[in-house]
Amino acid sequence: MMLSVYTVFLCTETIIKGKKEGEKKKKLTKSERLKLQQEEEERRLKEEEEARLKAEREAAEKLEREQVEKRKWEELVEKDQLRRTEEFEELFLLEKCFIDAEKWKKEVRNLSKWFHYIKCDGSPDPSVAPEMNTFISLWKEKENEDIDAVIKQSKLVLELIEKLELVLLDTPPHELTDNQVAQYQTSIMELRELLHFKFNEATETLLRQASSFGDTDSGNMEMIIKDENVTLYVWANLKKNPKYKTIKFGDTDIGFTIPKLLASSDTAVRIFHTNYDHISPLSVVPRPVKTEIIDAIIEDFTNIETTQEEAVPQEGSEEVAEEQELEIVPTVPEGEVKMEESTLFIRQSNLSVSKEEVESKKEEPVVKRSKKEQILPGPVETIPEVPQAEVPTDEEVVDLKGFTPLGGIYHLNILQLPPQAKQIKGWTIVELISGGLQKFVYPPEHTDDNPESENHHKPIEFVITINRNVVFFEKPMMARWDTEGKAWRTDGFISLYYDMAERNISFSLETVYPVTLIQDNHIHMPYESWELRPVGDNEVILNVTTTFTDIDIHVKDSQCMLAAVEVGENYELSHLLKKWMNISSLIIAMKQTGLNIFPSEYSGAYVAVNDKDPLVEMKTYRQMALLASSFSFCWSKWNQACGPQNVILKVGELLKKEYVEDDEWSIYMYNGERAQKLKINESSNTFSGELEEHTELHSTLYHMIKDFASKEAMEKIRNSNYLFVDAVCKLLLSVRVLTYS
Repeated sequence: MMLSVYTVFLCTETIIKGKKEGEKKKKLTKSERLKLQQEEEERRLKEEEEARLKAEREAAEKLEREQVEKRKWEELVEKDQLRRTEEFEELFLLEKCFIDAEKWKKEVRNLSKWFHYIKCDGSPDPSVAPEMNTFISLWKEKENEDIDAVIKQSKLVLELIEKLELVLLDTPPHELTDNQVAQYQTSIMELRELLHFKFNEATETLLRQASSFGDTDSGNMEMIIKDENVTLYVWANLKKNPKYKTIKFGDTDIGFTIPKLLASSDTAVRIFHTNYDHISPLSVVPRPVKTEIIDAIIEDFTNIETTQEEAVPQEGSEEVAEEQELEIVPTVPEGEVKMEESTLFIRQSNLSVSKEEVESKKEEPVVKRSKKEQILPGPVETIPEVPQAEVPTDEEVVDLKGFTPLGGIYHLNILQLPPQAKQIKGWTIVELISGGLQKFVYPPEHTDDNPESENHHKPIEFVITINRNVVFFEKPMMARWDTEGKAWRTDGFISLYYDMAERNISFSLETVYPVTLIQDNHIHMPYESWELRPVGDNEVILNVTTTFTDIDIHVKDSQCMLAAVEVGENYELSHLLKKWMNISSLIIAMKQTGLNIFPSEYSGAYVAVNDKDPLVEMKTYRQMALLASSFSFCWSKWNQACGPQNVILKVGELLKKEYVEDDEWSIYMYNGERAQKLKINESSNTFSGELEEHTELHSTLYHMIKDFASKEAMEKIRNSNYLFVDAVCKLLLSVRVLTYS
């Protein structure tokens, strides 16, 4: 045992001594330290030299690569410039389809007057003031018409109003004089007022006969008169029994609860629901500005065509002629030509340019181009100076630029029951009261005899039902019409309650007004995505996906229809779905249904938009329309990353398949002057403007896509109907998918 301990001790001592000797051996001298430092310095210098050489080599390679890319780009640009005139000439000829379409539409407008004349149905031509004045005067002179006769005549009146509104909407501004616009708007207002007056007159006639329609249980009159445009709910208090204060019309949920004072008085209650809105102010009609510039452009454009037809090329003069063409200076100042260029088709699309933007464009240096580059064929229309969206200072006033009445107007009336007809010895005696239909003042006017009387009158409770042909994607606001302020207001409602499952709304009012439901104009904007795809010869479908729904608009030849919309089973949209109509009628119908995907000139103030240059946007839509027969166009996330001067979209040829596969899409960028195919795809991590390998630059989006088109696709494009191309372009300009997505 002692031996083992001693052995361990010796071993431990030996190890300790070895460590001390090793430490002594590792201690370096001064010269050794200097040598090590020198080696370390040499190694550092060597690494720095290697890093420097590597950086220089990489810089040289990068410079060489950039020079190669620059030379390649310059070659592409030079090649693009050489064929620029040729491409613009071809596009110029293709876009003459828009001129042909405008000529056709103008002929249709002119022929419509002739067709109306030979129809000889007794209805007036709404565009002829004497005929309208005669029609209004003759109907106003008719008295004691019953409700059925008024409803029948109202169909014609509403048709006349619709025709006038379409004339103001469809006719290019430069074809309408200020006097014509004033005449049409005056006719619309007079027809509105006359129609409402006639319904009041018919209601009075009906109430005089109320005793003939008394209910067997209550003794009072309850009547529902329904038509496709109006629904009239009338209750006459014949028995004045305070027990009957709550009234519900038939099998509907529509009704009211009146205070005891009204239940015991000679009163009548009318809920008059119109599917149209004849209360809100008329929309402003765009008017052209600088008509002398338009005339100069049109004259200049005509001279170009005449010169081209008459000119005979001489041998050896091609180069000189080309140089002269490039140096032509238009008769109109070039800055103003550029401004007018950006206004083509502007009314349909509501593209707007502020005065500051126009002035800034005038100050920019302008590259001289040939006439065909400067003037785009198509309807020449001007941009009126769009005022800033003025938000009402009163928070209770509805801003009609941002919100709109939807579902029609509910006219709520407490009426004085007129004297009833009496049968005496075979005679029917009726006491006539001058002044027509009389309102029952409620609450009673404040008097000195009873200064607190106004505080003792309960409000009137109403229940209305929202029609199933109107879609509300959010809970609507209630608004009442302020006759003095000529505006819709959201105040004055008491105990407002929504039952959206049953589509009922109950509310109380201290006095009665016309009321309506208000929805945000921009509830579907910005769109989440969109796609334009061909589905046949001269047929495309524009799909727009919003936060709330998915909308398909089908275009065939010059007609459009709402092909599909996701709204659930609780709606009845048979009046709109699968119904062919022109684009203007479709826009109106979709707005009135709650499917508003058509921005106005003020929409940019209410929606976070992806701003794009109006001229670039307009050119893109026109060329998309030209290619729409064979190519599908789709939303791209990179459109937000390329700035306002460029647009980016996905493009894929689509002839035999139903949809373009994900790996078949290509990304194209266009700035109005140059188009290119990009190397990135939709799944790339970062944006890059690098060109796809083995591709070139082109002056138009049309020719860029043409490089990758099949013969069959181009043949189909060349055979496209000009009315179809124009309809697709107008639809794109109306929805503005590049800015509002």
